[in-house]
Order: sequence, then C-alpha cells, then structure tokens
Amino acid sequence: MTPALDLTPLALSLRLAAVTAVILLILGTPLAWWLAQGRSRVRFVVEALVVLPVVLPPTVLGFYLLQLLGANGPLAWLWSQADVRLVFSFTGLVIGSVIFSLPFVVYPLKSVFEKVPRAQLEAAATLGARPLDRFFSVAVPASLSGFIAAAVLAFAHTLGEFGVVLMLGGNIPGETQVLSIAIYNHVEQLQYSAAHVLSAGLVAFSFVVLVVLHFTHDRRKAAA
Repeated sequence: MTPALDLTPLALSLRLAAVTAVILLILGTPLAWWLAQGRSRVRFVVEALVVLPVVLPPTVLGFYLLQLLGANGPLAWLWSQADVRLVFSFTGLVIGSVIFSLPFVVYPLKSVFEKVPRAQLEAAATLGARPLDRFFSVAVPASLSGFIAAAVLAFAHTLGEFGVVLMLGGNIPGETQVLSIAIYNHVEQLQYSAAHVLSAGLVAFSFVVLVVLHFTHDRRKAAA
C-alpha cells in the first residue's frame, strides 16, 4: 500500500522560497545598483564574491556556513546572547538560501540597471531630484522586467536547492525538511510514486518559470 503523500515539505519550501525572494530583493537591489553605476576599485572583488555561490559546490558553501553559524563558530557568542539558533532551523535555511541565491537576483537587476538611460538620470538631477528620488522615479520604472526576473529566479532557485539546506538545516520533518530533501528520502525508501509526484511538480514549475523569464525577456526587447 502506498503511504499518503505528506505535503508539509512543499509548504515549507514555498515559505522558504517566498521569504528568501523578498529578502534578496531588499538586499540585492541596492547592491545591484551600486555594481551597475559605481566606479569603485573594489567593485570587481564584490562581484566575484557575489557570483561565488554559482561556482562553489553547494555542499562546500553549506559546510562553511555550518562552521560559521554553528555552536563552535566565531559568531556563536552573539547567537547565544540573542537566544537564536541558526543551525538546523528555518532561520538558518533562510540565511543559507539568501547567500546561495544572491547571484540570481543581483545579476538580472544589474543588467537592467546598466541599461537605464543616463540622460534621464542627469535630467532628473538638474530638476533637483536627489539620488534616492532619481532611483525610484527613473531607474525602478525602467527596470520592472528585471525585478520580475530576479524575483522569479530567486523563488525558483530556492525551491530547488538541496546541498546547502541539507548541510545547514539537516532533515528535520516539519522544520527543515524541504521539498528536495523529501524527494531524496522517498527515493532512499524506494517510495518511487511519491518521489515521482513531487519531482514532476518541480519539473512543471521549472518549465513555467522558464516560460515566464523568456516572455519577460522578449517583452523587454520589444519595448527597447
């Protein structure tokens, strides 16, 4: 008899992906703007650090985050004073997911920010608009497609991650057992029907994400 499919990992993954996407948009937007418009010499070092999670094996990133955030890590005293547990918790999953998916938000935004007409920014400046006003009145409206792409990519990439969340969060049902880990568990237990259902859902979702991204890209090219 096939066991009932537990959708708790799906709900947890959706929650993690949503929280991560929101945080990344908040943190990644000013960083992407600085990378696109700044002229600092350290910009290339920062870009390398941002893209590092793309080339690092997820387990390597997860291992060092585990060392950093764990009970014996350099920041352990701070977490103990705040009475916060980061390792093997949802909060730890969020931190790991934010770092792991950061490039997938920063680079789409950086790409559209680089195409914001400088003449429009300069015209707004001559009218007395401050830098923050110029950003929200000129850059943001011209970069909506980039924000959509960044949000979709952050959500989708977080939903499918495995190595980082396994290293940092473990496999605690209802707390850190996300969708990808649940699929792995089903395969290990030879519960292929459940693994098929969850995997097919991820494949379908990934396909929809790619369609949305291509549609957004074509709309942006047509409007250019």
